[in-house]
Amino acid sequence: MVLATRARGADLVVVGSRGTGAFGALVVGSVAVHLAAHAECPVLVVRGREEPDGPVVLAVDGSPDSDAAVDFAFAEARARGAELVAVHAWAPSTGPADLTPLFRSAEDVHTEAGRVLDAALARAAARHPGTKAEPRLLRGSPREVLLEESEGAQLVVMGARGRGGFAGLLLGSVSQALLHHARCPVAVVRNTAG
Repeated sequence: MVLATRARGADLVVVGSRGTGAFGALVVGSVAVHLAAHAECPVLVVRGREEPDGPVVLAVDGSPDSDAAVDFAFAEARARGAELVAVHAWAPSTGPADLTPLFRSAEDVHTEAGRVLDAALARAAARHPGTKAEPRLLRGSPREVLLEESEGAQLVVMGARGRGGFAGLLLGSVSQALLHHARCPVAVVRNTAG
């Protein structure tokens, strides 16, 4: 794809959520999804309604892509003069096939989620002095929590894929859900450091 090739060496690629292709009923276009999955730089998909006074919402999950998204979100919040809200969604179980409840209590999962969020923000604070983030440790599925947090936000920033799912995926299910359903623009960031 031409845009993914042209994005090499770019700081950011900005696209609309839908083009003028034959599948107009799609919530997000194939170009936006392809770029979010393959571009070597952050991809900003303009969708929904940006709230100029709303916060920049950062999705934190401790993955390498999430770490790259943290730096991007801190820089965006500073450039916009916006509040930065760092969200880590956690749930004691992800479904019937999840064996976590057999080995770890909800309290243990909550405590570990707090550690992940605190560690990500501590690393970012050292690299971005003067920019503060409000941590939000929220119980629920990442997809549902982040969709709710997108209401009234200027921007949601997230990694291309998190820690779950299949290692070969270029774009995780939560990223795809936000690209399709977020109520504000979404920036998808990939860790290209190796």
